[in-house]
Amino acid sequence: MHATNTSRILMFVLAIFLVITTNQLLFAQQEQQPKAVDEKDYIAYLFTYFTGNRIEEEAVRFAISLDGYHYKALNKGLPILDSKKISSTGGVRDPHILRGQDGKTFYMVLTDMVSAEGWDANRAMVLLKSTDLIHWTSHVVNIQKRYPNQENLLRVWAPQTIYDPQVQKYMIYWSMKHGDEPDKIYYAYANADFSDLESEPKQLFFPLNGKSCIDGDIVLKDSTYYLFYKTEGHGNGLKVAKTNALTSGKWEESLDYKQQTKEAVEGSCVFKLIGVDRYVLMYDVYGKGRYQFTKSTDLEHFSVIDDEVSMDFHPRHGTVIPITRTELNRLVDTWGTPTDFNLKALHHNPVLEGYYADPEILYSKKNKKYYLYPTSDGFDQWGGYYFKAFSSTNLVDWEDEGLILDLKADVPWAGRNAWAPAIEEKMIKGKYHYFYYYSGAQKIGVAVADQPTGPFRDIGKPLIASKPAGIRGGQEIDPDVFTDPKSGKSYLYWGNGYMAVAELNKDMVSIKENTLKVITPDKTFREGTYVFYRNGLYYFLWSEDDTRSENYRVRYGTSKSPVGPITVPEKNLILAKDTAAGIYGTGHNAVLQIPAKDEWYIVYHRFSRPDGINMGDAAGYHREVCMDQLFFDKEGAILPVKPSLHGISERAIP
Repeated sequence: MHATNTSRILMFVLAIFLVITTNQLLFAQQEQQPKAVDEKDYIAYLFTYFTGNRIEEEAVRFAISLDGYHYKALNKGLPILDSKKISSTGGVRDPHILRGQDGKTFYMVLTDMVSAEGWDANRAMVLLKSTDLIHWTSHVVNIQKRYPNQENLLRVWAPQTIYDPQVQKYMIYWSMKHGDEPDKIYYAYANADFSDLESEPKQLFFPLNGKSCIDGDIVLKDSTYYLFYKTEGHGNGLKVAKTNALTSGKWEESLDYKQQTKEAVEGSCVFKLIGVDRYVLMYDVYGKGRYQFTKSTDLEHFSVIDDEVSMDFHPRHGTVIPITRTELNRLVDTWGTPTDFNLKALHHNPVLEGYYADPEILYSKKNKKYYLYPTSDGFDQWGGYYFKAFSSTNLVDWEDEGLILDLKADVPWAGRNAWAPAIEEKMIKGKYHYFYYYSGAQKIGVAVADQPTGPFRDIGKPLIASKPAGIRGGQEIDPDVFTDPKSGKSYLYWGNGYMAVAELNKDMVSIKENTLKVITPDKTFREGTYVFYRNGLYYFLWSEDDTRSENYRVRYGTSKSPVGPITVPEKNLILAKDTAAGIYGTGHNAVLQIPAKDEWYIVYHRFSRPDGINMGDAAGYHREVCMDQLFFDKEGAILPVKPSLHGISERAIP
């Protein structure tokens, strides 16, 4: 009996240990993944709203802003969706928009209502979903028809959506009024495709005074959920209740009103300004036909900023979210750029949104397009395991071409540390082939494809797996491939702590015997070799210092041969940090020549702005890809590059 109980206890302890260990592993895996969209990539704001109580005004409209204060209407102020097609009543109000956890899916919910039919005339809401902010799928959810015991339901108002991490679902919350009861705020979770509610509505919040509350707006700050709501019919102002768990029912209510006017208000929206610890609370002063904007750092105390705000439209109850450069461009490409909206003021560095590093760039003669091949960054301790590609026709607008090589799935000999790719487009027997060289598990691999976007097929073994003779330190990483325009021969360069070169066989996937040599230029060399040819000279560029250092930078040398020896000019530092601009860690570059022109660009990575400089070692794996023009003097010396925020705004066409 004693032995049996002991065994059971041991089994129980083991089970708990396994559960804890599994959860820790899952948490670690989640922690090391880069964010879907980081705040550093937001450059503008999208305001979604309706404009009034006439049927033609009860429709979704969009406006944009570069600073969160000055807004211009899109589509000349006309609706961006047809209310009759998406609603059951023919009108919609109170649009709320949310970016999903994946960073690229957007959820919008609307009141399905025509106010001319009466304030107690609606029973439904509209659920919409989009992956591009342009095309939306829509579904009507009629609460009275969908659920039992709703016979005396009078109205369904102002739905909003928030992600609940405790259940990993999207929660929709809204106010409802039944019969003579006051308005209360309810919630239900949306189904997986955001086309319906999973279960019957439950009460989310009702103030202790037992009086009506509508227009709930929830914002998360420092692990606390702040619910702003309108006290309907008794003060007609905004109050706040706080909780640490959305559906706990435990709310701490504030006694004071948060609006900064004596007028009646409704339709609050709180949004955080990009890059600063400051929030804007805006609300509809509906009796006066205007909006009021206020600011706060703690969501408790607010001050009016109306003098700083402008709009070329008159909104009613709406919401604001931050958007990326890609999303802004998509919006204006679809609905036109508003008058006096200065798109030229946008920064174009970084050129890619997200965390990427070690960029390689290619102009494809086959497709007449540019391609970027970076390291996928943002993983803890450089733990990325896949490669992506991006394409462009103008060097400014880049399209994500998706995954092109997954080391975990496709490269058994590596499986980890997917770093620093290089690519060569080669015509063989009248057909273009693409040879993709990369670092995997501190070895050099090569994969082959028929298109610049893959899919790439690894050759099944590393191309470089050991150090050159006589080399004791460093790593076998950072490949670069170069085809000599004079001889047609192709060469592979690599090395961390040393620079090695070897001629490639005509198959491009094997090293020509007895051609390997070490050509390290000088003691400043660390890694990131890049070779190109111009006017009879071979240029060798490399990175100095460590990628975790703010002083990571690029130097160069020249040679009369693709295999050295390399001559190092006295003034050979061509890319370094700019502390005044907040730019640090500029290194590991590639170089692009515009076809048939003596026009050159340098592509490189830097610490992410603005937070990278404060990240410590983590700055070395939270990097972003930038591009600036490269110039030479009359003697062929590379002129120092001033790393910029603006980047390339004029679109380069081959």
